[in-house]
Amino acid sequence: MSLARWLDFLYPPSCALCRTTLQNGRYLCPECRNGIHRIEKPYCIKCGDHIDGLVPEDVLCSQCRGLEFPFDFALAAASARDKAAEIMHAYKYGRQIHLHRELALLAEEAWQDPRIVAQSNPPWILVPVPLHWRRQRWRWFNQSYEIARTLAHRRNLRCEQALRRIRHTRQQALLPRADRLTNLNGAFRLSQRERRVRSLRGQPVLLIDDVFTTGSTAEECARILREEGGVEKVVVLTVLRG
Repeated sequence: MSLARWLDFLYPPSCALCRTTLQNGRYLCPECRNGIHRIEKPYCIKCGDHIDGLVPEDVLCSQCRGLEFPFDFALAAASARDKAAEIMHAYKYGRQIHLHRELALLAEEAWQDPRIVAQSNPPWILVPVPLHWRRQRWRWFNQSYEIARTLAHRRNLRCEQALRRIRHTRQQALLPRADRLTNLNGAFRLSQRERRVRSLRGQPVLLIDDVFTTGSTAEECARILREEGGVEKVVVLTVLRG
């Protein structure tokens, strides 16, 4: 018996939310997984936010009409509320790194969008949103990278840490929208590893993050990837939509 199996036998894993004992190697029980509010169609074809009412599937929400973004479109699997918000908070601020697989599996549900499925040649390259080294040292890990590498492994795709965060910024979640849009100016650059940067040129990129709120982080990262990295297409894929 492996060490991991022996530890599971001695200390059975439990649901991260309700503490029900689990036996299947997961960290969310079926009831809690089903209690997460998925984003279902119709949703905005640009930002991925759910749209109420009977509307066509290929429609822009009121917030995106008349605006241009450096990314092609954004998708999220679930709304950042209730059980989904609880597990994300435990993952990021409770330092429960083992939850990255549950969140990657949740994010993978958004992969069913035909616009993502259709891109196979060349295949997607996954790029996680980076953390500044100070915040990563405090958290012990980059939550977006852990999700991205798990997705890449499951989909047999490349995951490249092609972006770096060169300026420590205030947490976006604590700022009003107007300040979020300026807080990230000059915060991101391409990786200093030339091979990583060269490999992106002319390729389609899935920018992976944990939560999409105002989109300011995604916009700045996508702009750098396009303007400095020569990326052909940038699609934002997040676990949750704020």
